[in-house]
Amino acid sequence: MNRLLRRPAVHGLFAIGLTLLAARPAAAQLGGQRAFSFLELAPSAKIAALGGVNVSARDADPSMLLANPALLNADMDGRLALTYIDYLADIKQSTAAYVFNTQRLGRIGVGLTYLSYGKFEQYDAAGNSLGTFEVNEYALQGSDAYTSGNITVGGTLKLGVSGIAGNHSVGALADVGGIFKHPTQEFTVGLAVKNAGFQLRPYAGAEREPMPLNVELGTTFKPEHMPLRFSITAHHLQQLDIVYLDPNARGQQLDDGTEKKPKKTLGDKIARHFVVGGELILGKNLNLRVGYNHLQRRELRLDNTSGGAGLSFGVMVRISQFQFDYTHASIQAAGGANYFTVARNIDTLFKKSD
Repeated sequence: MNRLLRRPAVHGLFAIGLTLLAARPAAAQLGGQRAFSFLELAPSAKIAALGGVNVSARDADPSMLLANPALLNADMDGRLALTYIDYLADIKQSTAAYVFNTQRLGRIGVGLTYLSYGKFEQYDAAGNSLGTFEVNEYALQGSDAYTSGNITVGGTLKLGVSGIAGNHSVGALADVGGIFKHPTQEFTVGLAVKNAGFQLRPYAGAEREPMPLNVELGTTFKPEHMPLRFSITAHHLQQLDIVYLDPNARGQQLDDGTEKKPKKTLGDKIARHFVVGGELILGKNLNLRVGYNHLQRRELRLDNTSGGAGLSFGVMVRISQFQFDYTHASIQAAGGANYFTVARNIDTLFKKSD
């Protein structure tokens, strides 16, 4: 996609540059030359509330299988989760996840992610209008998992499609994950290798680009007799240095008139890999959530303010058989993203209607 933005016929896509900065927090520090990076966006309100990255929060929410296929479990059977995400400008994302259990195939999870960047004006090299065009990306996936004792391993196959004004790119990707669940305590450890794959068809006139590979390791735990649940997740472990320093950014002016440019430090390199999240459990039907993503805060802050970048706040409410999740994730001073997820066991719904 980045190469196509340089073509005069689609230079109206320049407007995407500003919004992509918000919608793709992992692009800048990792080079911005990877295809299907939309797969790294938080797919649901819960994941967004916990900082946007989580591979260990095991519960009945079927959208968690989009984060780690090993989170697929019996509590998800028959449940459907639908998510709508309102980003900045006209960027919208929708996801769906459903889990079903059959005697022949076992427990299977399926998911769909669709991201629309809206409509754009298209011009030729002379500046003449050629009408409007759309930009969108989507991915279909299927997941399976196997449990033995306290260990669950799972895998996901994905088909990703990205389109700009009728020009499409297609990729095949896969996730592999594992979960350890303590037999008596609320303590899990998760590991996932995500988005390994190959670009089957690049954009016309463009070269193949690498996939957004991401190795994540995390834990979720609840101290006994406390209404709190914590998650700590490390991401992009396959690459130590994910720090991006803008070479054109102004440095600090010293008294002697020289300019001191920022430098990379080991502490910053380590901190940018971590995301932390917490849940305040106010009963079976109400949870409050908060998350912090240090990478997003460092990458998306302005020179004079962070604007809450990297912080997210969410709430979960259960009413009857429905579960509603809402999260507001601050992107930077320009605004934030709103996540809405609704989930229900639709198998019981259909049985009651028979």
